Amino acid sequence: MNFYQLFRTPIVYLGDQPISIAIVFKLVFFAFCVFLLSNLIGRAIGRWFLTKMGLDRGSREAITSVISYSIAAFGSLVVLHGLGIDLSSLAVVAGVVGLGVGIGLQNLSSNFISGLTLLFERPVKVGDFIEIDNLLGTVEKISFRSTVIRSLDGVFAIIPNSHFVDRKVINWSYCDPRCRLHIPVGVAYGTDPAIVTEALIAVAHLEKGILRNPSPKVWFTGFGDSSLNFELLVWIDHPPDKEIIESSLNFRIEYEFRKHDIVIPFPQRDLWIRNSDSPLLENLKASIAVSAETTNGNGKSIDPDLDGDDRPYFVPSESSSAVVKSPNNWTLRELLRRISYFEGCTDLELRKLIEYGYRQVFPKGQVVCQETDPGDSFYIILTGAVEVISERAGQYIATLHQGEFFGEMSLLMGMPRTATVRTIEDSVLFIVEHHDLQKLLTEQPSLADEIAHKLSERQQALRELGLLADETSGETPFFWIRNRLKTLFEI
Repeated sequence: MNFYQLFRTPIVYLGDQPISIAIVFKLVFFAFCVFLLSNLIGRAIGRWFLTKMGLDRGSREAITSVISYSIAAFGSLVVLHGLGIDLSSLAVVAGVVGLGVGIGLQNLSSNFISGLTLLFERPVKVGDFIEIDNLLGTVEKISFRSTVIRSLDGVFAIIPNSHFVDRKVINWSYCDPRCRLHIPVGVAYGTDPAIVTEALIAVAHLEKGILRNPSPKVWFTGFGDSSLNFELLVWIDHPPDKEIIESSLNFRIEYEFRKHDIVIPFPQRDLWIRNSDSPLLENLKASIAVSAETTNGNGKSIDPDLDGDDRPYFVPSESSSAVVKSPNNWTLRELLRRISYFEGCTDLELRKLIEYGYRQVFPKGQVVCQETDPGDSFYIILTGAVEVISERAGQYIATLHQGEFFGEMSLLMGMPRTATVRTIEDSVLFIVEHHDLQKLLTEQPSLADEIAHKLSERQQALRELGLLADETSGETPFFWIRNRLKTLFEI
């Protein structure tokens, strides 16, 4: 028997169909070609056609996988038929294989069905940022058996598909990638909550990765054993940067707290001594008094009152001098209380106002807002002064001082900035974003009336300069603006 006859000699029968070594080699070769071709066609469709349709990465990967596997299945049937294999004769084999899969390959079949679920139902898709089994990462690939996740450390993890069906999965990118971060922090008892709020809001506005809308918020979450507990709540739209932003916020919070002399306390324990007249306690009092007199050189003396509240306290000595703070070092609450609209507010009302905006220091000569830029902020001058000029007309318009405001015209009339505002001395401004202006005006209706008065005056000045068309014919400017406020902000 020669070599050619050996390859054509049947080695097994499928029904009436003889299967030889040559047929087996042909089957393997054509199967390889089919799977290679299906993969190339799927990738080409995904790269050239689906990308031009504007589909996201997850949709492209899911459609590409379905097309590739469908072409492979159809090609396999064509190959089997082309080789003369009767497909009906494979029914018995298929039944035996199916029984084997059901009994011996339960995990494989479960992952296969779970993979189909992920591809068609798409609770998780390629490109999503997810959390599963305490693993945070981005989905890189979904196959019929497993899913590949790239962790934040750049490590690729292969997760069986069944885990995504029978376990808890957090999809940070599902529908809307925006998510809120909670940054907990504790401060010492006796700390002013308004100063804590100011510091945390300032931190949130300094961080670039945080969204301005929804606005950052500060929650007072409770009274801890050793601290007043607060939470800074901020929104982000890129979940993979979650840990980076949290770390950056913690650095900024620590810096802001040191700048405002806010103390993050250690756990504390009170010591109660029952027999306060014992000689041991008298010696302890004497030791503390001597230590305070000899070692305290900062202008303060200590009174060891161990019989009363069991806590030493500090009293400024006669040699200590009062520290006069400059306006830049005043708290935002002190600055707001100097403004006529807010001078009657309680401390709780001022703390709430602090959440609606943030302060920013502008040195002399700095441009606050530029003419023709889109208007998205409202400004109240806390200290200093600014000048308003029209670059288009080349004319001076006005000078604004402490307690006055600007930026309202662009917000209320939906137009670009009509003038450039520049500081003429070092100034501190209270900045309110557009989406928070409604809350501010709802809380302070007197400010809404003042805005209407000032804006009607400024409109007349701008019309005289030819910078504003007459859009309020038929009613006085004040009432038109007041109605505009009601329409925009429902106040």
